[in-house]
Order: sequence, then structure tokens, then C-alpha cells
Amino acid sequence: MNISEEIKRLHELHLAGALSDTEFAQAKAKLLAGVNLDKQGPARSTGDIGGSELVQEFNRLRRSRRDRWIGGVCGGLAQASGMEAWIWRLVFVLFTTTFGFGVVIYLLLWIFVPDEEIGITKYEH
Repeated sequence: MNISEEIKRLHELHLAGALSDTEFAQAKAKLLAGVNLDKQGPARSTGDIGGSELVQEFNRLRRSRRDRWIGGVCGGLAQASGMEAWIWRLVFVLFTTTFGFGVVIYLLLWIFVPDEEIGITKYEH
């Protein structure tokens, strides 16, 4: 939904009595404050921030080389989430035994999540 549609929807809610004058003004100001003047269209709203943070966390996810039994998936998930690796191992075992797709998820993560790089330094000139 673009900015004009969102403002129109706010106006409709205001006319219907769902928003008071002050609520309408606050919502409109908040919406207009989210507009990025450098780019066309609105900036990310607060609802998008959680989604983009999740995507960033997933992009930082790496399979562990230090804490690995098979492929390092559970060790990497443990590093990314702050939970213990044994909990993730238990989750995959439970999903495999109860639902039957824990192994599939593990294999997909093993294939698509890259290994962490240990001891590799990049020199900048």
C-alpha cells in the first residue's frame, strides 16, 4: 500500500468515527514522518523493522565449525539465537520423530547455510 492509499484509509477511518481528531493527526504525522525524502515511496514502517531484522539475522546465520556433530547447523543456530545447541538438536529430533520433517529442514539448512569462516582475515588497503 503506498502513502496516498494509507492516508486515504486513515481519512476514511476518521470520517467513520473510528479515529478521533488527535488520533488521526498523530497517525498521519507518524505516517508522513516515515517518508524517506531521498527515495521514492515510504520508508520502512515499524512493522517492517522486525521483518528486516529477521532477514538480517538469517543472512548472518552460519554453520558452526566449533560446535558440530554432523553439519554444524545446530551449533550455528545456537550462536545466532543465544540458545544452547543441545536444545536445537532436541528440536530437530522431536520434529523428525513426531512430524517427520526435521531431517528435511536440517538437510536444507546444511545445504543453504554457509560455514562460518574461522581465522580468515581480510586486509584492507
